[in-house]
Amino acid sequence: MQGQQTGAAQADDTDLGMAGLYGQYDMTRESSGTSWQPDASPMAGVHSMRGPWMLMAEGFANLIYDDQGGPRGAVQTFSTSMFMVMARRQLQSAAFGVRLMISGDPLMGREGYPELFQSGETANGITPLIDRQHPHDLLMEAALTYSYDLTRLSSLFLYAGLPGEPALGPPAFMHRLSSTDNPEAPLTHHWLDSTHVSWGVVTGGYVLGALKLEASAFNGREPDQNHYTIESGHLDSYAARISYNLGSDWSLQASSGHLVSPEQLQPGINVQRTTASVSYQAPLLYSWQTTLAFGRNVPSAGLSSNGWLLESEARLNPLNTLFARIERVAKDELFLPDAPLYGRNFTINAVSVGYIRDIEVHLVRLGLGGLVSTYSYPQTLNASYGYRPTSFMLFARVRL
Repeated sequence: MQGQQTGAAQADDTDLGMAGLYGQYDMTRESSGTSWQPDASPMAGVHSMRGPWMLMAEGFANLIYDDQGGPRGAVQTFSTSMFMVMARRQLQSAAFGVRLMISGDPLMGREGYPELFQSGETANGITPLIDRQHPHDLLMEAALTYSYDLTRLSSLFLYAGLPGEPALGPPAFMHRLSSTDNPEAPLTHHWLDSTHVSWGVVTGGYVLGALKLEASAFNGREPDQNHYTIESGHLDSYAARISYNLGSDWSLQASSGHLVSPEQLQPGINVQRTTASVSYQAPLLYSWQTTLAFGRNVPSAGLSSNGWLLESEARLNPLNTLFARIERVAKDELFLPDAPLYGRNFTINAVSVGYIRDIEVHLVRLGLGGLVSTYSYPQTLNASYGYRPTSFMLFARVRL
């Protein structure tokens, strides 16, 4: 396999047969699931051609020291990781694809890692996770794809995964190039891309040049606390997404989905989620991508809420990267049911900035980095969270 391909080598993609899984365009356009990113995005990982097969592998492992500030903060050392392999076989006027992704996150324990103001899912099936980010399942994606070329610019495609990612939201945060070096999950995860591990997905779509229309039927429930098991459920949720790549530097999407019983602890509550996002790959520096995203959750019972995210990652050169994230999100899951403030919406603002320094060793990059985060919120929360706590992470990473 060859080493990591960067923006400078992208012009050779077509000559190498690096077409996408879902149409006759450069694979650099494709991100997690069936989502798109700017065509000018550098291709991560290692890849090779074997006759009619294109093979690609991508992955990382982080060792993280996490110190979350304030009275509700905690300190923990843990690891996050992801490894993905993908294969594409060219057929007569068609293509067949396989996607497989696994994670070592379950090794950190069911309670995940400390993250102030994060919420969603449960560690024991009884109480919700609050101020903690849940671990991902061992199996994050196992999907098959098929696309059929109608013309040189148009195609039909089918994607089926157990688990998989439906046509809802921007690319998942660990795959977005605007956040790929940030080891901390966004607070807006459950407003934008939390369906990226759905235990049962079928998506059909149509591509016409820079335009993609697609719709999914999927299992809308979040994964449970048993992160090593294979789950099942009815495909009773649905979503639709429109994507458009404007030139080579811009990627836009708007999507909406109806999620049936997404939270295990609230089985009678459904959620209508609507998202919109735009990503821009700036023709500056070595690589610089920025994403602006909006998500809105409207539950069948309870308060509606919005989440905003602006994140950017700039590789100054092959070995030095700066990244930042700004979020504004309304959270109503910061207290247990017996607390006086339970069920109230609180607007949380979070800002984080970070840096990582890499060295290249054969097919991998080894890096040392860190980030610092600060927050603002209503004074009502001062008794619980203190006044403007500061959190930080230090991490070591290996990446293909």
